[in-house]
Amino acid sequence: MDRTVIAGLADLREDLAAFYRDLHQHPELSLQETRTAGLLAQRLREAGVDEVAEQVGTTGVVGVVRNGDGPVVMLRADFDALPVEEKTGLPYASRARGTDPDGRDVPVMHACGHDMHAACLIGAATLLAGARESWRGTLLVVFQPAEELAVGARGMIDDGLFERFPAPQIVLGQHVAPLPAGFIGYGTGPVMAAADSLGITLHGRGAHGSRPEASVDPVLMAAHLVTRLQGIVSREVPPAESAVVTVGRLQAGTKDNIIPDSAELGVNIRTYTPQTRDLVRAAVERIVRAESAAGAAVSEPTLTWFGSTPALVSDPTATQTTIAAFTEHFGEERIQTMPLVNASEDVGVFGEALQVPTVFWFWGGLDPETVITAMQEDRFDQIPGNHSPFFAPLVEPTLSTGVEALTLAALTWLDTP
Repeated sequence: MDRTVIAGLADLREDLAAFYRDLHQHPELSLQETRTAGLLAQRLREAGVDEVAEQVGTTGVVGVVRNGDGPVVMLRADFDALPVEEKTGLPYASRARGTDPDGRDVPVMHACGHDMHAACLIGAATLLAGARESWRGTLLVVFQPAEELAVGARGMIDDGLFERFPAPQIVLGQHVAPLPAGFIGYGTGPVMAAADSLGITLHGRGAHGSRPEASVDPVLMAAHLVTRLQGIVSREVPPAESAVVTVGRLQAGTKDNIIPDSAELGVNIRTYTPQTRDLVRAAVERIVRAESAAGAAVSEPTLTWFGSTPALVSDPTATQTTIAAFTEHFGEERIQTMPLVNASEDVGVFGEALQVPTVFWFWGGLDPETVITAMQEDRFDQIPGNHSPFFAPLVEPTLSTGVEALTLAALTWLDTP
């Protein structure tokens, strides 16, 4: 592998850092990332990418670098932000606001590091497009929207991603995490959980708060339901398996002395195997219907599944090959294995759709001394991580490490001298 490709990063570093800060200061919510998408497309064109397409899957951006016969390798980054009010105190902190899917005015922040993902992929695409003498094949660069809603990958596929552009033989991606900056973390097989969300409406009959006998109380149903759902993992999922059932939303009524006629709940599920996923989903539906019946509901509950994404599986063989290249470049001391992550990522949808390997890794973004000390003192959970209003990756060495990792991974799978 010709590692002189990475030497070009020295000339890009300052510009990429400014680009990252700009993205961080101007975040956009899922499927609203129009400014960001425009900047990404512009950067790809300036880098000499052969073909650049916008509005793929609503706001996605795709770039293709054709460089003769050889493998088709896909690099992917997401670029949507979250409805979080930033509290980092950074000079380039976001003060942006947006409108969420329910029409509410909300603060917006890149609290999950997707701005870093996007900047790193621009850097890798620029290096690879400018060093075609070092590799052969086709590079497919995919900037995916709406990862936070778990619909972006599927939306791009449904919009003809793999019919309109070369279909890859491998999908490569990464995520910045609360690890020491400059370090790479990885796993093989399932590395992130499948996610499923369920909206529930329980139907009762409203009444005055002083006359509960005249009502069918959906709040009481909801209270029993929240408690009963917690028994699924402890009593139905085998101890050797891992699953999470969370009730993150419970809304009912408008006043303390009025029994409402409905209650709404939002449930989120995380699992790692198809068998456990099917078990937990079926158990949730069974319990919802049973509690509704036990509460004498006036009609069947309304259940709406959404935001589903499969477990992210990092192909064991392909991952080991990629990590071997990382180890040679970064050094063994900067490579570490990761435990299972209960969070979810829809990047696996791409590889699953084509039945090709996906390789996914994490890289650190926080001050190494702070992270290592927290680990030693058993207070790692107190460090601001992804989705925290205080999450603030160091610009360097985080940016350089991310660019190098994506570039090395691509060169591992493209034909090289």
